[in-house]
Amino acid sequence: MAERGVVAAGHPLTARAGADALRAGGNAVDAALAALMTSFMTEPLLTGLGAGGYMLVAPPGGEPVLLDFMVEASGHGAVADSRLPLDAVVIDFGDAVQVFHIGASSVGVYGVPAGIASAAARFGTMPLSELAAPAIAHARRGVEVNREQAILWEMLRPIAVATPESRARYCVDGQVPRFGDVVRDPDLADGIARLAADGAAPFYTGDIGAAVSEWVIARGGTLTREDLAGYETIAREPVRVRYHGREVLTNPPPSAGGLLIAYALAVLERTPGKPTSADLVAVMEAAQAERTPAFLDHLHEPGFLPEFMSSRLGSTTHVSVLDADGWACAVTTTNGEGSGIVVPGTGVHANNMMGEEDLSPAGWFTHPPGRRLPSMMAPTIVLDNGAPELVVGSAGSNRIRSAILQVIVNAIDHGMEAQAAVDAPRLHFEDGVVYAEPGIDGASLEAAGRSLAWFREPNLFFGGCQAVERHHETRAFSGGGDPRRGGAVVRA
Repeated sequence: MAERGVVAAGHPLTARAGADALRAGGNAVDAALAALMTSFMTEPLLTGLGAGGYMLVAPPGGEPVLLDFMVEASGHGAVADSRLPLDAVVIDFGDAVQVFHIGASSVGVYGVPAGIASAAARFGTMPLSELAAPAIAHARRGVEVNREQAILWEMLRPIAVATPESRARYCVDGQVPRFGDVVRDPDLADGIARLAADGAAPFYTGDIGAAVSEWVIARGGTLTREDLAGYETIAREPVRVRYHGREVLTNPPPSAGGLLIAYALAVLERTPGKPTSADLVAVMEAAQAERTPAFLDHLHEPGFLPEFMSSRLGSTTHVSVLDADGWACAVTTTNGEGSGIVVPGTGVHANNMMGEEDLSPAGWFTHPPGRRLPSMMAPTIVLDNGAPELVVGSAGSNRIRSAILQVIVNAIDHGMEAQAAVDAPRLHFEDGVVYAEPGIDGASLEAAGRSLAWFREPNLFFGGCQAVERHHETRAFSGGGDPRRGGAVVRA
């Protein structure tokens, strides 16, 4: 039997759900939706019904489109001084720590239900109820915690146990899930079933939206019914940039990540030969220098993308899918790390995106209500002579842009297959420091005067890239699941 396609995702059950949709005759978008809904159960703190994200679709013979269902700043009609302070939690990556902020005040306007409904209506070929069936089954029967998810549960323990409701939803025998534990979530099963049956409306103008709003406001947040009622998925034209004989499509403004990746690739396009570690750090530094408060303010203005490029150049999860008919789909979603605010009876664990320091460099709550938060998420598709060759995206907060950049360079410039491109050691530049995994050429970086912070082994700090590819000559499918976050690839 001819291959139907390939799926890469952050958990084996997630990838399998997508591959099953391909085998049932669905296209890459159907597969991505089935995988995405399954990820709500397999990676429950990183995504879910209370999250936001982006989907990049390249249909055969059609124009690519980016569906923006990212989290918006909340607060329409809210009393400003009713907002309680954010709660800080420290997450330890082993060789680095990062401070996150949770609580009701961190909750923004979620977009995932709207995004799923929009993608299914615009591109889907299978009933949403059929695509949701694996996710619902896993939530009811339970999912056994694997080693990678056990590490995440332990790392994100402060969030999982932040409220009585989060403890009730996630803990097993009073503890965060451990390797081998089986986690069930009947509320999530009911929430996904409601989405599949009734669409997104209950989550925005119906009973679920009302319940979530009341719960968050009662605990000091500003997620109002007006915020939810005004939310909609926005279709955008992707950023396009040429890179070493290919065309790269990625996330446009008001997202920041895709634009900075495109900028970095455009700079590397002018660099002779294959990029070295020093070259990569240099473009990462240049991209970071561009991410000023003024940059973030202007992201929302019409015409910012061409002006920006011409004037200079003259916890998250991801699913990547390619199918035999030429469809490509990349979808990245994030709950941040979760706010700890779980609303009983809805299946919603609200995001903490308004508590993400990397998204609010100008200060907390400076984004006006209704503004999409400037995420680093960047679902990306690489075209070779107009046909999808590589689909990639990543988790990893502000490390997303550096992870995706390196996988693209590994695949295009170094000729690595998808799995090798994902597995290769990574580096990340931030605030004057180069964070590096073993295997990075440290000598040349030190010779260039760079300050290095070494990790002892590959670490989920450097993101979770999931990539699929179709060889331009053999037309064979392959993929790369990131071992840093338990990624998996399933061919159909």
